[in-house]
Amino acid sequence: MDRKELEVLLANKNIRRDAYSLNGGLPNEAYCLDGKNGIWKTYYSERGSAVSVKEFDTENDACEYFLNWIIH
Repeated sequence: MDRKELEVLLANKNIRRDAYSLNGGLPNEAYCLDGKNGIWKTYYSERGSAVSVKEFDTENDACEYFLNWIIH
């Protein structure tokens, strides 16, 4: 799975678009997915800080984790 596929799945599950960012950054109170230099990270952006950070070697692993994390 990649970010495009993840975005479709999130929309199909009616997850609010403002609840997440698939392009990283530090949006207010949102689940985030970020990929840079071959390292993928998921985290929750809270008050300008990334918390609950997890790192993955592949986009697929990060996307699968992100989907399960945000729907549960």
